[in-house]
Amino acid sequence: MPIYEFRCADCSRITNYFTRKIDTVSTVNCEHCGSAKTSRMMSKFGRTYSRADIIDKYGDPQDSNDPDAYRDPRQIGTWVEKRFDEYGLDLPEGAREMIDAARDGEFPDPVKDL
Repeated sequence: MPIYEFRCADCSRITNYFTRKIDTVSTVNCEHCGSAKTSRMMSKFGRTYSRADIIDKYGDPQDSNDPDAYRDPRQIGTWVEKRFDEYGLDLPEGAREMIDAARDGEFPDPVKDL
């Protein structure tokens, strides 16, 4: 079931168009502003990364000689989880939500700017 993406020429936002069949639709109205000035985009695809992939790309957080060991927020989350576990403490719910969001690619504003 394909999902087509269209960029709006008026508001520059992306509209997703879901269909149950391969469709030859050339444009759809923008779901944000209602404009008919949309153009079909080349869609991105997702890939799941394993812990080994993350360590390979960003470095091992256990390697203190690597200055970029914690560039990836998913590794920071792992470090925090380990520290709380070592001290026998429960991870606060707010911290759990931020770590899970980072693993899903949703980073808090301060992290986005790094």
